[in-house]
Formats: sequence, structure tokens, C-alpha cells
Amino acid sequence: MASMWQSVLSAHQRIVENGDKRTDPWLLVYSPVPVSIIFLVYLCVVWAGPRLMKDRKPVDLKVVLIVYNFAMVGLSAYMCYEFLVTSWLSDYSYRCQPVDYSTSPLAMRMARVCWWFFFSKVIELSDTIFFILRKKNNQLTFLHVYHHGTMIFNWWAGVKYVAGGQLFLLPHTEYQYFSCPLFVPHPAAFFIGLLNTFVHVVMYLYYGLAAIGPHMQKYLWWKRHLTSLQLVQFLMFLVYTGRNLLTECDFPKSMNLLVFVYCVTLVILFGNFYYQSYVN
Repeated sequence: MASMWQSVLSAHQRIVENGDKRTDPWLLVYSPVPVSIIFLVYLCVVWAGPRLMKDRKPVDLKVVLIVYNFAMVGLSAYMCYEFLVTSWLSDYSYRCQPVDYSTSPLAMRMARVCWWFFFSKVIELSDTIFFILRKKNNQLTFLHVYHHGTMIFNWWAGVKYVAGGQLFLLPHTEYQYFSCPLFVPHPAAFFIGLLNTFVHVVMYLYYGLAAIGPHMQKYLWWKRHLTSLQLVQFLMFLVYTGRNLLTECDFPKSMNLLVFVYCVTLVILFGNFYYQSYVN
């Protein structure tokens, strides 16, 4: 037991010491412990929440949902703009873009929007809490919990080690963190962030309009197209990461393969959701 605990402490020490020194001081970044606690609390809420609400009436969250969803539209639009403009000003390549670990204004701007993207994934855990309080337990699917839970870890790793870049190159030896198998970064920070934030602008706009009331339903005929947009997004990620496996770039193929497999799981789960909702 003592030996195992010592190994855990040693692994934690390597994780916290080998990160990007620019982002280490930022909220929730330095150590994996806070985000791990958030994840465990999230699982506890998913398990206990429906049981606590079983004999209670649904909570009326109309005003909260309207404010929350339109606030998320604003945040997603801001991040989409920052990813697009910063990558354009930095002349990013969509083939093989090294991470700029400098403290130049553009490098720090990209790092900051990556942090906001990670933090938005923490905020989005509120979606699950709203489902539980409104007793919408049918929406607490494996897809929902899996996607929300894993994204906070994926993007914590991205901000901790490679805040920016395309194929997450490692030009400095101090960032050779791949010996730790617990955290796998995304292979295309600004591309995935850019596309995902655009989709979230549309998604939270739909949720915000739907929260206003039933009389809005006649204007929300495009729900099926929203699901299609989400699925196309993950298909694009799958194709993109698959292409990266065949690209000659200074990036560990094993890590890229793990990201590719993660994208496969999302395509399968979202594809099944689309089939069950609109085809079957």
C-alpha cells in the first residue's frame, strides 16, 4: 500500500511539474486533483440527484434557463471569435502547427481562450443539474454523462500542457508528459475549439429559445438539423484526427490513436442518438 501511494504521489509530482508554466497559475490548471474532485462530485450528483428528486415536484427553472442558455451563447460566440481571429493573426497552419510556448501577446491570447474553453466544459456540467432538478431523467443518458465527464479531463490536459497549436508539437523537452497515460490531449486545439464553439452557439440558442415557453416551438423546427450539425462536427473531428495519423509530424502516433478512438466513441454514441430520435 505504501509503495502504491508513493507511486501515486510521484506521478502527481511529474504531472504538476511538467506542465506549461504560463497556464499553471490559472484556475483549476496546476494540479489534476481539483478537476478530479469535480468529476467525482458530478458522478455523485448523477447517481443521487434523481433519487433525491423522486418524491419531489420538478423545480421551475424557466428564468434560470433563459439567462443561462443565452449567457452560454455569448460565451461560445466570444470563444469562437477568439479562436478564429487569434489563429488567423498567428498564421496558423491546419496541417502541422507547433504550440507557441512563448509569452507573446498572440500566444497568450490563444492560451487564454483555450482555458476559457476548458472552463466552459466545467460550466456545462450545470446542464445535468438542470435535468435533475426538472426531473428530465430521460435526458440523463450514458451519452450525456460520458461526453460531459470526459471533456473536462481532455481539455484540462490541453490547457495544462499544450494551450494552442494544431498537432500539439513538443518543441521543449520539459513538456514530454506522454509517459503519463491518464491524460490524453486533443490533437487540434484551435480547430476543435473553433468548430465546437460555433456548434454551441447554435445549440444554446436553441435551448434558450425553447426555455422561453411552448409558444416558441413553432420557431424551433430545426431541432433535427441541430442534432445533424452536432453529428457532422464529430465526423469532421474523426476524419481530421484520422488524417493526422497519416501525417508526418512530430507527434506520438499512440496518443493520436487514442484521440482517434475517443472520436469514434462520440460518433457511435451521437449516431445512435440520431437514429433512435429521428429514424427509428
